[in-house]
Amino acid sequence: MSTTENDPVPAAPLLSVDHLVVEYPSKKFRAKPFRALTDINITIGRGETLGLVGESGSGKTTLGRAVLGLAPVTGGKIIFEGKDISHATRRQRRTLSRDLQVVFQDPYTSLNPALEIGAILAEPLGVQGMEQTAAKKRVKELLDQVGLPSDAIHRLPREFSGGQRQRVAIARALALSPKLIVCDEPVSALDLSTQARVLDLFLQIQKDTGVSYLFVSHDLDVVRHISHRVAVMYHGEIVEQGPADVVTRDPEHPYTQRLLLASPVPDPDRQEQRRADRHRLLEIQRHQKEQAGAVA
Repeated sequence: MSTTENDPVPAAPLLSVDHLVVEYPSKKFRAKPFRALTDINITIGRGETLGLVGESGSGKTTLGRAVLGLAPVTGGKIIFEGKDISHATRRQRRTLSRDLQVVFQDPYTSLNPALEIGAILAEPLGVQGMEQTAAKKRVKELLDQVGLPSDAIHRLPREFSGGQRQRVAIARALALSPKLIVCDEPVSALDLSTQARVLDLFLQIQKDTGVSYLFVSHDLDVVRHISHRVAVMYHGEIVEQGPADVVTRDPEHPYTQRLLLASPVPDPDRQEQRRADRHRLLEIQRHQKEQAGAVA
């Protein structure tokens, strides 16, 4: 069917990563650089969550770091709000920090242990030139938004639990009302009950503010809970993408199937069956590789 003047124009994505390549120089003399990412293509819409899932070493954290300007872009482009930020300068990155923020895995190491929570939350506001009175008001709003008491302003990070510290880290990321937050394994260091509460907090914040997330995790159950779409990474490449319910419940790629079978379930019988299915899948894949090697 042809496009007409009355057809709605699709909204441009907030973030578009096109044919991204990331390489790191080798420490060995004359050795080839290490390629961490190969031909990565993803988009994130406004108010959308893209779950990026894979095992340790798959390249998912490197992709998040590339978006943040913390990993070298060797090829391809990263487009944010229609502008190429692949090689943004430090000055440009400071401006970008209003709209592009991050929540790291370990909230304790990402928070200055010598500063009170009020000072931690006020810091990005001061850098952007907000007056002290307005900053204090904004800090109180942030604490309320993440479900922390107002007296948290005068407490140090060590006085909070892991889940509470992650709420502080989320509040800091929200301070400048960003449009996109890169969430790098933000719940993996928390126990299961705390994980659920923090994930629900992410969902509520998105509902209230319309912020988008690039949500990095090794856990398919976590990304299923929070994501609209899921991209699966393996050895620096995206091997499967699609709606969260489809990818996390009925995956097509063997690697995604292995991730799904590796996820624990409370039923011992189902867990045992999952282990058996995963072992059988690994054996099939190993046999296929041996056959391919023999043909070559």
